[in-house]
Amino acid sequence: MQYDSRYANIRNTLIFVFVLNLLVAAAKGFYGYYTHSVSMLADGFHSLFDGTSNIIGLIGIYIASKPADPDHPYGHTKFETIASLGIGVLLSITAVQILVASYRRLFTGAEPDVTGLSFIIMAVTIAVNIIVTTYEHRKGKALSSELLVSDSLHTRSDIFVSMSVIGSLIAVRLGFPIVDVIVALIIAGVIGFMAISILKETSNVLCDASAIEYDEIRGVVLHIEGVRDSHAIRTRGRKSEIYLDLHVLVDPKLSIDQAHDISDAVEAEIRGCYPEITDVLVHVEPYKERT
Repeated sequence: MQYDSRYANIRNTLIFVFVLNLLVAAAKGFYGYYTHSVSMLADGFHSLFDGTSNIIGLIGIYIASKPADPDHPYGHTKFETIASLGIGVLLSITAVQILVASYRRLFTGAEPDVTGLSFIIMAVTIAVNIIVTTYEHRKGKALSSELLVSDSLHTRSDIFVSMSVIGSLIAVRLGFPIVDVIVALIIAGVIGFMAISILKETSNVLCDASAIEYDEIRGVVLHIEGVRDSHAIRTRGRKSEIYLDLHVLVDPKLSIDQAHDISDAVEAEIRGCYPEITDVLVHVEPYKERT
């Protein structure tokens, strides 16, 4: 029940954030297009893809919430990571679109029409984004959801992007329209950096990169009574759901029951030190003195 409740909470959070992101994107996008402000339009695209990423997240969460089955004995939780990967891909596309729009503006020479309403729209959308990122980040931490936390950081960057857009609008009013294009290029760079970060992190999970340092786990295990040595330590998974398997070497004179007790002690100690580890597989071997 707790498992289902967690995903229901993540889903409800994403729906709420999705609605707000659409409103923000519509306000900035339509007015940016109307006033020919490429930086404001770029910020609108940024917010629109915030909303699109929410849809991807909803689909990923729906699949990830399904229980383990014979075909997926480890469950479907990696679909949440795949959804995050999709967000990274969309961000990459957004960055390219903004670069293309900026390139065209440089050669058309059109100047944006900045009005008082431009500043009001940007100020209101920044306020909304502050509410969204605060709410989503708190829920992500409470629910141990990498998807919500990543998405909240994405939205938080949107706040700084919007502030830079306000700066560009001021520059345009002062007679420096080229600043509008420069800010759009900076926004594309910010989005591209976020895309690379997300793609790197999700790829590490999907490719089973080590989740915890080898020596760190070994140090914990070697302090357990009866363990003579440990090797073949492997960890994988997401930050909130890590799988671990390792080999521990014990005195070969021990009985099977005694060796099994040490194995249980190793598992208990690891789970106590690392609550994020959800599965521990301990392989017991006889310790042999080196000659």
